Amino acid sequence: MTTTDTKPLLQITDLRVHFPTPRGVVRAVDGVTFSVQPGERFGLIGESGSGKSTIALALMRLIKPPGQIVSGQAWLENYNLLAASEERMRQLRLSEIALITQGAMNSLNPVMRVKDQILDGMRAHGVKLSPAQAQQRVADLLQSVDLRPEVANRYPHELSGGMKQRVCIAIAISLRPKLIIADEPTSALDVIVQRRVMQTLLKVQMALGASVILIGHDMGIMAQFAQRLGVMRAGQLVEVGDVSSLFANPQHPYTKMLMESLPSFDRKTMLFHAEKQDVEVAL
Repeated sequence: MTTTDTKPLLQITDLRVHFPTPRGVVRAVDGVTFSVQPGERFGLIGESGSGKSTIALALMRLIKPPGQIVSGQAWLENYNLLAASEERMRQLRLSEIALITQGAMNSLNPVMRVKDQILDGMRAHGVKLSPAQAQQRVADLLQSVDLRPEVANRYPHELSGGMKQRVCIAIAISLRPKLIIADEPTSALDVIVQRRVMQTLLKVQMALGASVILIGHDMGIMAQFAQRLGVMRAGQLVEVGDVSSLFANPQHPYTKMLMESLPSFDRKTMLFHAEKQDVEVAL
């Protein structure tokens, strides 16, 4: 259980990511500040275009031109991720901070077997294993995400969507990072598989003692997984709080609108537009 007086594992301060366009600068992330405690499950929720995934890419230093990280700090323990050299970031990725991207189908190399994709990142970080050790390490990782050892010899097209996503989780935890960023890890999966993937993510998070930033727009998944929640709107973090209090008593008008969008069997409400709540929806 995390406490407020614990030193944060991750401290983000005034993060700003801009994208210059012919029509002006798009402030995809506009002055975001928040922290993640050791072992905490922190959720970032908001509609498409609110800046959630841009935060993840900024932390991984994967923003591509013309995008620019124009200001801010992101301290992961003793490392400022935004000021680290490219070589230092290469070393930190996977070993200290790992990303589970949206859509496993686009994350895995279609012409490489699962075992080679798991071992690739480990070898890039200087991990040397004998063939027998490598086989055992891959089998252990697959078992930790509820996959059988024989999956190691398969290609991605031979796996279901849920199996591919669990392979991505296995790759992400292969070097036991302290922070895992999961960017909508259940998108394009049916509800049954979504639940299994989230159970797998929770199991490996607890086994590693790692922190997780879960990015998404599914309030139900956030309610079941996250301990604290940050609400994004138009590049800004408009509200942060623990899940129970935020669901019970949202303070920001946009958060209230998100809560009211949840289906209910107990009440009837009129369909309303964001403008009635003085909320601008990011396009």
